Amino acid sequence: MKPLPPDPGPRPLRAVVADDERLMREQLCHRLREVCPGLEIVAEARNGREAVDLTREHAPDVVFLDIRMPGLTGIEAAREIAQLPTYAETGDTPADWPGCEIVFVTAHDQYAIDAFEQGAVDYLLKPAERERLARTMDRVRERIHQRRTASESTRGQAPGADPASPGSSDAPNDAAQDSSPGAPPLAIHTPALQGLLQRLAGELSLPTRPRLRWIQASSGNGLQLIPVDEVLFFMADEKYTRVRTATQETLIRKPIKELVEELDSEVFWQIHRSTVVNLRAIAKVIRDGDGRPRIRLRDCPEVLEVSRNHSGLFRGM
Repeated sequence: MKPLPPDPGPRPLRAVVADDERLMREQLCHRLREVCPGLEIVAEARNGREAVDLTREHAPDVVFLDIRMPGLTGIEAAREIAQLPTYAETGDTPADWPGCEIVFVTAHDQYAIDAFEQGAVDYLLKPAERERLARTMDRVRERIHQRRTASESTRGQAPGADPASPGSSDAPNDAAQDSSPGAPPLAIHTPALQGLLQRLAGELSLPTRPRLRWIQASSGNGLQLIPVDEVLFFMADEKYTRVRTATQETLIRKPIKELVEELDSEVFWQIHRSTVVNLRAIAKVIRDGDGRPRIRLRDCPEVLEVSRNHSGLFRGM
């Protein structure tokens, strides 16, 4: 797929990317630069509160929000962003900022995905695939172009003139917060989406299915409990699964397939049919002579192989 052409408008599109996982932010930022060369990523946020503050500071055109972040979830951050004033409060904010588009990013929250589909909300699945991201950016840029065009057309109108563009005289009043009365409302400002976000915020605040927290491993005649957070990687080894931490290695009987279903998918990635790695344990992603990714770990000399089927996870790293 060819990259999208640079934005032809008076200034490039500006984006804020929010995700509490550094690798996820880097991967999404890289993909965005691939499919939208004219996009300027003005800030990266590590949590929902930072996302709101950076949106207020930089007045971007689009914000990418991971739906599960500490502080504020992406859903809660989106609701606060929708309430930000669209007029200048300081000399650093463009006086004609019309608000921003929101694109949600999620792993496997099926409830959220179903709600996004029903509400026609833009969302991406982790890790962001190039084709899906390109289609999403096409839609986002088209809506932003419509808003910019409407905003520019209303500036030259005489007082009392109808601000609505031709063919849109019945435009909804949901854009009352928008500084450009002739522009179509951002989806984030519509009552329907605000209601959807309220329901999602309640759902995400409920306790989720418990994830695996401890690994039980035999130790002589006893049982050893290993905190999952300390595990660098799991690797299938014939009838067993290797469990590697910074200080020890042990074997368990639970197969990789079962581990994948029980581990937190935002922390542990399957990089090979026989290997699952803790993202927080990754020190560096390198390439071999054939360009295939290999993973170097913190506190462990072993280099992990990434299969061809999973190499796309690290294409932007």
